[in-house]
Amino acid sequence: MAIDPELRRLALRTLLAAFPGTSAPGWALALLDDGLAGHTLFGGNIADRDQVAGLTAELRRARPDVLLAIDEEGGDVTRLAHRTGSPYPGNAALGAVDDLDLTRSVYAAIGTDLAVAGVNLNLAPTVDVNTADDNPIIGTRSFGADPARVARHAAAAVAGLQGVGVAACAKHFPGHGATVADSHLELPTVDAPLAVLRERDLPPFAAVVSAGVQAVMTAHIRVPELTGDGPATFSRAAVTDLLRHEYGFRGAVVTDALEMRGAADAAGGIGKAAVRALAAGADLLCVGAEVDHALVEAVAAEIAAGVRDRRLAAARLEEAAERTAALAAWTKSVSGAAAFDTGLGYAAARRAVRVEGSLTGLAGPLVVHLESGYSIAEGRVPWGLQPHLNGTEHVTVVAAEASPQALADRAGTRPIVVVGRHTHRATAARTLIERLAAHRPVAVVEMGWPSTWRPTGVRAFVTTYGASHANGRAAAEALGLAVG
Repeated sequence: MAIDPELRRLALRTLLAAFPGTSAPGWALALLDDGLAGHTLFGGNIADRDQVAGLTAELRRARPDVLLAIDEEGGDVTRLAHRTGSPYPGNAALGAVDDLDLTRSVYAAIGTDLAVAGVNLNLAPTVDVNTADDNPIIGTRSFGADPARVARHAAAAVAGLQGVGVAACAKHFPGHGATVADSHLELPTVDAPLAVLRERDLPPFAAVVSAGVQAVMTAHIRVPELTGDGPATFSRAAVTDLLRHEYGFRGAVVTDALEMRGAADAAGGIGKAAVRALAAGADLLCVGAEVDHALVEAVAAEIAAGVRDRRLAAARLEEAAERTAALAAWTKSVSGAAAFDTGLGYAAARRAVRVEGSLTGLAGPLVVHLESGYSIAEGRVPWGLQPHLNGTEHVTVVAAEASPQALADRAGTRPIVVVGRHTHRATAARTLIERLAAHRPVAVVEMGWPSTWRPTGVRAFVTTYGASHANGRAAAEALGLAVG
């Protein structure tokens, strides 16, 4: 059945698409002219700052009120600096410092970078309370494990971004911090009473609503007492009853990427997921990163079909389109601030470094970098001490394949500095560190989520609360190994 042109245009007004490459293909521009709300930019769209500014200008010529979104959290999740690592520490480091003015300033600096690049919607901050040490998707993206601290910093981050004219999108409602599964790959379950969520997970969302956040992103997580068998993204009880009515949120509700298996698998496809999300109360739908013209048209057609067969009320679709238009209008109404000191992020990262034990006797070490995986949210971004070292020997190993004796022999009489992320999660990494400590003086630099695990026999344990370029520089400086 042919799609009604006006209904197609209305459906497109609720979609955030994406496209491959560093220039916009014709279909991506044509869809904007047809009413598409906007595009999300990913690392593959970005070569350098001048290029991305040119790209966003081209998109804006196609639609002056286009929403141009990005995941620029600082810390481990960066798109602008995906080739080098972010010059800003992430939320865990800012939470560890616990200086609200610093958090506000760092997010204002991130917002200024985005505004200069032509981006007007930041899919940040992450305001989840990370209560699970083994959380594979949040971790250092969180301001911490204390709801009150996370709430304070979440509000400060929103104020920083929005004060320079970039809309903030707080995520992931109603809270992804207690999960031990990745919603990119499956539908995680948080089997907790709603009363627990109100005390543990929801305070940061109340705080950002009070701070005037322009957008809130839903999570593809299942909370049986609240969402039943499906994810929060499809739950009217979560999106409309709790977020809108109880917490009084009046801005745009944005979905996490509908291509994620926590949504697509639960609905039977991206198009059906879009219909269910809109029916639940979402306004702006992130289609995902792997998007082409055919997929956008298919999603719009499924939304139109949902209106025809009454899975989705026409009035609800119109309301969603109006909210996305209001979000775009807000981004045009706020003037940006002056540029920030480019050294701000590095100074902030230095303040977050924590050293347990003593760094005495660790000069001139062999630096052993433990290779680690990365989440889909982070992508493959450089991390570690190597870019900052003053000529100190550096070797990268896979913990499960490395020989402690061979590394000790390579170090000779030198101490060893082991650099890792989330080392508490990997038996091989823990074992390697403790065996090395039996041979040589060892310091550990933990650049992932801090845990209570501390290896036996090490001289020092250094925590950076993140693996950004700024965090790596701060760790190298703390060890006296930084160049310059």
